Amino acid sequence: MDTELARTFLKVVESGNFITAAERLHVSQSTVSTRIHTLEEQLGCILFVRNKAGTNLTSAGRQFQRHASILVRTVEQARHDIGIPEGFSGTLTVGGRIGLWEEFLVHWLSRMQAEHPTISIRAESGLEPDIMQGLIEGRIDIGVMYTPQSRPGLKVEQLFEERLVMVSTNARTSTPEPQAGYVYVDWGPEFYARHSACFPSFGAPPLTANIGWLGLQHILMNGGSGYFPMRIVLPYLAAKTLHVVKKAPEFFMPAYVIYPLDSERDVFANAIDIMQSLAALKTATKTKPAAAKRTHRIAR
Repeated sequence: MDTELARTFLKVVESGNFITAAERLHVSQSTVSTRIHTLEEQLGCILFVRNKAGTNLTSAGRQFQRHASILVRTVEQARHDIGIPEGFSGTLTVGGRIGLWEEFLVHWLSRMQAEHPTISIRAESGLEPDIMQGLIEGRIDIGVMYTPQSRPGLKVEQLFEERLVMVSTNARTSTPEPQAGYVYVDWGPEFYARHSACFPSFGAPPLTANIGWLGLQHILMNGGSGYFPMRIVLPYLAAKTLHVVKKAPEFFMPAYVIYPLDSERDVFANAIDIMQSLAALKTATKTKPAAAKRTHRIAR
């Protein structure tokens, strides 16, 4: 269906008559009449009843009004999403797990803008199911997450291993198990399985957060403990705001980049190259776990 017909229909509804709608659309009244007649033929129903007072929607017209609004909004959103803004040579939409935007993807964003200033970037955060759906639908060009799903047409590459450590606001915490004030952060089903194996007597936590940032802010404000990526808590450890819980098990969770296999755009390759170089630098400089720690690698 021509969206111009839907726009004209909505303008008639808004204006209350064909004459005012024609003036607002800057076309003749006969053009408006022709468009509405064409729309009615395509739909196989009468949308308006015309009288001296103007136009009234029929029952079918009222039902179509909602669909016409959705159609016009969808087309406008599509134009906004896929259109290249003036002054830029291309666009890129990147979706990442919120925890991966902290430190890693923020650094990627800075380098990407510095090295490719003519690329317009849309940065989105979310959880794995939402990012995967965006990749499948084509709304997201590149996804960065912990637990991707294999899908036809998408390539999955590991970037680095995330080191999750238990930290606490109490420097004297000596028990390597969840205590009062412990916040369980949902890092995915694989983390849940390993966490349950290491802490079989652990019951329902008083607070569960599916966003690491939220859990971290809570314990910083209220005290407590939880598992967080070492790269994120390093500044708090240096400031002695947080402390690594001695002898608590550590978990290693891989982070992945996902993108379309058939992508031929140079911007994709440039963006992924920068991610991989940052990941390689991170891997080369990461702190190794102490020998006394129990470490657990989480496979995808």
